[in-house]
Amino acid sequence: MATTVAAVRPDAKNLTLTVKVVNAATVVERQRGKAPSMKVAECLVADSTGVIIFVARNEQVDVAQKDATITLKGAKVEMYRGSMRLALDAAGKVESADDLQGPVNTTNNMSLLEFELVTVGA
Repeated sequence: MATTVAAVRPDAKNLTLTVKVVNAATVVERQRGKAPSMKVAECLVADSTGVIIFVARNEQVDVAQKDATITLKGAKVEMYRGSMRLALDAAGKVESADDLQGPVNTTNNMSLLEFELVTVGA
């Protein structure tokens, strides 16, 4: 199901979003012996409703470059220190997409919202 950045919630899974990469920074790049190399980038991605951090891994990093428009298929929300970040599940894909119509909204940062787990009942 296609959704927007502003509609993302902490327990969301199997999302499809088309977003523009506002910024991308590689945070881990490592080669361990004969094991495959590992690359992780934190990408700030936005649509017309808001902006959120997308954690790209390995070959996803090559597609999620600054100023690229991408479609995330099979995205899920991962919580990190009480804040939402997007990542892809095992079957997820990052694909190049056509440019978004209109400007992106970088003022509504969904990754800055803090959530707290509340247990109801005893």
